[in-house]
Amino acid sequence: MAEWVEIIVPVGAADVDDVAALLASDVRAAAAGTEQRGDEIVFWVDPADVASALQETRDAVTRWAANGANLDPSRVRTAEAMPEAEWRDAWKRYFKVSRLTRQFVVVPSWEPYTAQPGDVVIDLDPGMAFGTGTHASTQLVLEELQTLADGGLAPDRVLDVGCGSGILSIAAVKMWPSTRCIAVDNDPIAVAATLENGAHNKVVIETAITPLAELPGTFPLVLANIQAHVLRELKAELVSRTAGTLILSGLLTPQAQPLADEFVAAGLRLVHVRPSTTDPQWSTVVLSATVAPRP
Repeated sequence: MAEWVEIIVPVGAADVDDVAALLASDVRAAAAGTEQRGDEIVFWVDPADVASALQETRDAVTRWAANGANLDPSRVRTAEAMPEAEWRDAWKRYFKVSRLTRQFVVVPSWEPYTAQPGDVVIDLDPGMAFGTGTHASTQLVLEELQTLADGGLAPDRVLDVGCGSGILSIAAVKMWPSTRCIAVDNDPIAVAATLENGAHNKVVIETAITPLAELPGTFPLVLANIQAHVLRELKAELVSRTAGTLILSGLLTPQAQPLADEFVAAGLRLVHVRPSTTDPQWSTVVLSATVAPRP
């Protein structure tokens, strides 16, 4: 059986970016990442989930077509994905050294790089877990971490919810070497990727598949780069775990302010809502605890 199956959505070339954003927002299986191939959008699912993901995608495309999008649900199809080893090799054509903030630099293993003074280098290879740092939602969080560090923040504990590849956890521990970082995800692939990438970067990250509601204590800094509906589902747990700053990302810009308002209503203070300067369709929300919750 194939390791992964591709779901392919044909799109008019002019609408590729818009439909990719819709897929990431409305189709759960696409939230982990999509690839644009000409006028098609591709994402990957486990073979066991193909039927449900294909139906969810066709239903979403049908809704968008009814609202005027130039899409045809009958053209949405599946294909066997290339083996992961070949997929990783394919990434090498375009995954290069990326300076994402004043200090954070992501370096794939096959690219030479000489660190500059002050650089915080994250050595990262792509895997099926989401998060190479090049997506706007991830870069937005890294930019907020840079701003906090520049402002003198040095949290002793960091919680990374929906850790994906572990890039945000690695960034936090490398920026603040004395911090204790706990990374949680409901996907065992993501937890394994975080452990692997953490070891490759020679940092210690505590990982778990523990539900957020069962995680004890509070944190001066909480990171959650997940799609909007999951952030909404986790709102109470995220608020109760935040004893300082909460950074939310993975949000399409129209989703950001309404979600921020919900978290403010739940007891947090809004610091700001900020769109990406490189891809304005994505935004981040930064909030703070007005009164530190009890552990």
